[in-house]
Amino acid sequence: MFRISALVITTALCASAVLAQDKVADLRARLTREPNPVNKAKLMPQLGDAEFAEIDAHVTQGKVPEALEVLQHYRDEVNLCDKGLSAMGVDAEKHPSGFKQLQFSLRDSLRRLDAVIVSMTSDEQAPFLAIRADLGEVNLRLIQSLFPHETPSKPAISK
Repeated sequence: MFRISALVITTALCASAVLAQDKVADLRARLTREPNPVNKAKLMPQLGDAEFAEIDAHVTQGKVPEALEVLQHYRDEVNLCDKGLSAMGVDAEKHPSGFKQLQFSLRDSLRRLDAVIVSMTSDEQAPFLAIRADLGEVNLRLIQSLFPHETPSKPAISK
């Protein structure tokens, strides 16, 4: 009975990884073909969700280098969208379309990345933390462009 359960679980994980890879490939192709930076950014929540499902599957299976490769693709896609939105010269506060979708995707991805990193050894964590820092900077820039008149709160310093 245990062998059958283990076989079913293993098969389900492999099948979900294959389906996630197909979805990721389709969304990446759509992102590449899309000429409008706003529409590219609007694809990022779906793409990020699919890529993080793939990252989770790889980490669960112990395939950390494959998970890192997917995360590097995600970082590159985020940077592509960020640069495209910035190049438009649009005021994100007045016209947030695209900016807010990219920021929402980043916020969710950073949360999911934090959950993945916790389960790794310190050696495995290093490249993931570097990418997390890059994504965090883009997220902060997006928040500042969406809310330019807000002053960031600083933590209280205890004496």
